[in-house]
Amino acid sequence: MIILYELTGAEDARRFSPYCWRIRMSLRHKGLAFEGVPWRFTEKARIAPAGARLVPVIRDGERWVHDSMAIAEYLEERYPDRPSLFGSAPGAALARFVAAWTDRTVQLGASRPILMDIFACLHPDDRDYFRTTREKRFGKRLEEVCPDPQAELPSFRLLLEPARRVLRKQPHLAGGTPNYADYALYGTFMWWRMTSRLPPLERSDVMLDWLARMDEACEGEGRQALAAAGMAPSG
Repeated sequence: MIILYELTGAEDARRFSPYCWRIRMSLRHKGLAFEGVPWRFTEKARIAPAGARLVPVIRDGERWVHDSMAIAEYLEERYPDRPSLFGSAPGAALARFVAAWTDRTVQLGASRPILMDIFACLHPDDRDYFRTTREKRFGKRLEEVCPDPQAELPSFRLLLEPARRVLRKQPHLAGGTPNYADYALYGTFMWWRMTSRLPPLERSDVMLDWLARMDEACEGEGRQALAAAGMAPSG
């Protein structure tokens, strides 16, 4: 069985890393048996055999793999008889683009309004690490990064317009059914909703229909996780 190390908050059920969610959905997509193991920032020794300092990390037998895209590519190559995460070589290229756009644009925009919510969800042992690393990243105290999260929402929502235009014409970024391109963006929404009750989308947003479909994808993986963490499965 594959072991997936996942970043977890104070409660083990709060698996909130956007990158870990990409791999959780990928494993479900391929129908691979796995065990999700909770991991926290202060437990770096547990994933040292992978040569990694952050998750996601998987252990498949004797093989350790880290980094979400590298793991997805490994799963695709190692289990070619299972449903494809990319569909084709052009599909893999598109998925890499969506993942890069999500990393560099969407997640940067999402990180500010939910920053203090994430901090509040962390295990006490992780809070000093999170504060130190994030204050270095932003160049100011956590409390000063986004004093008015509500005011940040319009800017974040505007970042999603490229995806919104695609989803007005088809049910998923990948077309008729989801694949890794959808999981890359969905991971950001799971990150947000597993940590914050601030609504990322307006009620009229076409992306809400996509988000609802994604919550039910892979036998309702997202919906079940949100319920287990006591968070509402909505936008």
